[in-house]
Amino acid sequence: MNANRHETSGPSRTQQITLRGPAELADALPFMLGFHPTDSVVLVALHGESGRFGGRVRLGIPGSPREWASTADHLAECLVEGGARAGARTGARPDGIVVFLCQDPAPGETGRRVMERLRPFAQRLRTACGALDIPVYEALCISDGLYFSYCCPDARCCPPDGTPLALSGTTVMAATAAYAGVRVRGSLRDMEARLKPTGGPGEEEQRAALDAAAASIVPRILEGSEDRGRVEVREETLRLARAILRRFTNPKTPKLPKASAGAANPTGATIPGRAADTTEGDTADDALITSDEAAALILGLQDRITRDRAAEWMEGWEGTAALRLWRVLARRCVTPYQEHAAAPLTLVGWTAWSTGDEPTARVALGLALDADPEYVFAQLLHQACNEGLDPESLRSCLRSERDSRAAPQQTAPASSRRLRTRASQRPGTRPALGRAGRQTGTRDRRAAAGVRPGGPAAERPGGGSPRHGGQRGSRSGR
Repeated sequence: MNANRHETSGPSRTQQITLRGPAELADALPFMLGFHPTDSVVLVALHGESGRFGGRVRLGIPGSPREWASTADHLAECLVEGGARAGARTGARPDGIVVFLCQDPAPGETGRRVMERLRPFAQRLRTACGALDIPVYEALCISDGLYFSYCCPDARCCPPDGTPLALSGTTVMAATAAYAGVRVRGSLRDMEARLKPTGGPGEEEQRAALDAAAASIVPRILEGSEDRGRVEVREETLRLARAILRRFTNPKTPKLPKASAGAANPTGATIPGRAADTTEGDTADDALITSDEAAALILGLQDRITRDRAAEWMEGWEGTAALRLWRVLARRCVTPYQEHAAAPLTLVGWTAWSTGDEPTARVALGLALDADPEYVFAQLLHQACNEGLDPESLRSCLRSERDSRAAPQQTAPASSRRLRTRASQRPGTRPALGRAGRQTGTRDRRAAAGVRPGGPAAERPGGGSPRHGGQRGSRSGR
């Protein structure tokens, strides 16, 4: 993420442990965020005499030193205001703050040189927090596998050449996190790379497919009479997305489409039922979607209602498959279609948040706002996720929208059948009566009504079609 996007987070609800000294603070940072921050400044609030961790705020380090003063003021204000909004959890303003500056050395640069270069930024952060009457208890720079303290003057504790970070998995924090099931998802750079175009040999093919899809789909949306074209494109997009979800989740997929952009290893797609948690899994997922399919979905998801209906694939096996699909589409938004990535990236963020993966949600929503800073759905989700709200309220809204849309579809077949039966009777004849207790046409009505919206999520993937999506009710145009 760049310096224009910040993340805040409420306090952790995991098991409490005590951290002593800069070394354990540096080791705890990835576990607090869920990933190793790269090129980031992180502020962590402390509460009470024991220094209990509170909210966190993360931001990309601005490239220009001229932006450091305004960035420091902004970060301090965000951390304090976020704590005020989450007062029910934190109880009060922070009593102290810990600052982390994380940046890898440039070619030919050392970790100590990075620390010295960022020292003015660290000092500006300390004064910005002090202006709000909140002291900075510790300020650390983490670079090149070392940590440096800007606050500790004791060379025996914090030597000027830095102190090596503890080996991964050997600290108290790592053991406690493993016991609690807390997972560190690699580095921020790695997480972002999974959501960006790979730049491989298939990029030109994907660009041509997007050009062709835009020439075909956009006129249908804009020129159709009475929104007929828009509705047709919407249904085609959702139908294709549902087919790909089945392709991801059904291990009996008979034949895979040809590999396209970024799919360097089509044979990896022989296990479509497995969640794509690695770059190898991403490659396998890329191989399951052709360039033309990806282009049609990317263009179709630019429609707000289509996107909101797609957001209903948010839990169970549908959520797992949808998260993989949205990742693929985000990686297919090649130049000059980067802004189109806002829709699939927002769906990545929502689905990840809904399924309990908050670190991925924050990263994806930040990238969505990088692609389109005015994307309202991403703005709302980013704020809600960062303030620690429960996604169940939005899930409930989406379920209600889906059920209200499905109800008329379930009653319509029975009504039309009654009309057809009356029209087919000859004058002067009495209708035949069925046996008592038997409801005729029940099987036909079930078939005509389709799958009940809540059904597929509880069934075996591949045993039925994924449930239809539905409009969330967003009032924005995005």
